[in-house]
Amino acid sequence: MDHARIFSKDTIKSSGLRIYPAQMGTQSFGRLRARVTITDVLPVENATISISSPSEPETIIEQLITDASGLSQVIELPAPPVDYSLAPSSEQPFSLYNLRVTAPGYSTANFSGIEILPEVTAEHEARLVPAPEGVEEEELFVISPHTLYAEYPPKIPEEEIKPVAETGEIVLAGVVIPEFIIVHDGPPTDTAAANHYVRFRDYIKNVASSEIYATWPESTIYANVLAILSFTLNRVFTEWYFNQGFNFTITSSTAYDHKWINGRNIFENIGFVVDSVFVNYLSRPNVVQPILTQYCDGYRTSCPGWMTQWGSKDLGDQGYDAIDILRNFYGSSIFINTAKQVSGVPASWPGTSLSQGSRGNNVRTIQQQLNRIAQVYTAIPTLVVDGIYGIRTAEAVRTFQRIFSLPVTGIVDRGTWYKISQIYVGVTRLAE
Repeated sequence: MDHARIFSKDTIKSSGLRIYPAQMGTQSFGRLRARVTITDVLPVENATISISSPSEPETIIEQLITDASGLSQVIELPAPPVDYSLAPSSEQPFSLYNLRVTAPGYSTANFSGIEILPEVTAEHEARLVPAPEGVEEEELFVISPHTLYAEYPPKIPEEEIKPVAETGEIVLAGVVIPEFIIVHDGPPTDTAAANHYVRFRDYIKNVASSEIYATWPESTIYANVLAILSFTLNRVFTEWYFNQGFNFTITSSTAYDHKWINGRNIFENIGFVVDSVFVNYLSRPNVVQPILTQYCDGYRTSCPGWMTQWGSKDLGDQGYDAIDILRNFYGSSIFINTAKQVSGVPASWPGTSLSQGSRGNNVRTIQQQLNRIAQVYTAIPTLVVDGIYGIRTAEAVRTFQRIFSLPVTGIVDRGTWYKISQIYVGVTRLAE
């Protein structure tokens, strides 16, 4: 791997890891890539990312520079053995790092507690704010620990289907995937907690990265992401908190909802899963609303009738697919449903992937949107808008997928279609 790094024992120690005899010569590594943007859409070129250990914050382990797409190179960093994240353990299964992100003309962003798991890629996005010339502004994000490692309040049980006649009355005719949700960073009644305006998909990626380990089987990750999606869409669909007089969609309290952590990194493979299934949710026959799929860890806390995270991992190890994992916990009547409407996009996915040889208006739409995005992300080649999916269109799609952490296939599947739409809308809005 061209991004590999060879670390001395001193460097590994400075990362805050304990080194055990069995690890000598077989040190585990995770990967990190940083993205620096303004308002999560415009890339910041030549930003500097300085990486240090929380135990020695003044000692820089690595320093990265972003390219024209706002991306750093991928580097490897020491991490604990993968076994620590594959079964409940008192050993911390991830290493922690600090990131300091600077760029001329922008505020400085400091992140304390970035998590690196072995054998997977952590992705960290820093969103900078323009600063007046000569003014030095700094923002600090202290990342809370992972829910499977630290102790958080257990979920207060609720009915999985909300009664229409009670608080939380259903007001929507059908399930709609929102573009943004409002996250209250604390329990519902904490009036001092901040509200954050968060993209729906980014919220799901953050929660999944905070509540399961990216080293788990893919089917387990899919099952947990679907449960998080369904729970969140139930809050959206029933307008649960708005109907109680609050001004937010969901909270970051584990007692009420899921753990969302402001400023944390996500993991690439979890991001892949979310982008591929974010329009899905869990249903029961003759029930319109998404099911409020509650769960617990199944190790420190038991929750009969709910999914357990460690139990879902064990079933993934046994070869269960995502829907069978979910039915094992929630019953055989549960099934995966798909929302017909996605907010904030010019056009819905046509239902069929586009690839070389495809023709028509859907190809023309993608070409037009990629050309607009290429005005900002200049690594993407400009296309002739002819409605013909040729070699150059495929290359533009691959470049887009590379930049935005999608599987690099050159095919516009559902995840790629909606990601192109999201970035197109974002750069167009900013221009307006």
